[in-house]
Amino acid sequence: MPTRFSKTRKHRGHVSAGHGRVGKHRKHPGGRGMAGGQLASLLPEDVREKYVSGEAKDTAPVIDLLNLGYSKLLGKGRLPEFPFVVRARYVSKLAERKITEAGGVIELVA
Repeated sequence: MPTRFSKTRKHRGHVSAGHGRVGKHRKHPGGRGMAGGQLASLLPEDVREKYVSGEAKDTAPVIDLLNLGYSKLLGKGRLPEFPFVVRARYVSKLAERKITEAGGVIELVA
């Protein structure tokens, strides 16, 4: 696109060039791309609390990674003390070892 057709040309001569005087056009507030927001647990808080407190003893929670948008399970991080079932397409050796040591089960889904 030629420079003369760009929208910034229309803003020349106007003080804040469409970015507002109060808010201002600052670099990248909130980060770039998919940055942030990855601190939430994959298990909902009320479901997790039920299993941590020991209320539910007969069943284990099922975490379906495909529904959550993940296909491979990696082994970084710590696991809760209660057993759970994980459904994933691919699982690393470290993740498999950690889950089985915690008493959990891995279901491979095609």
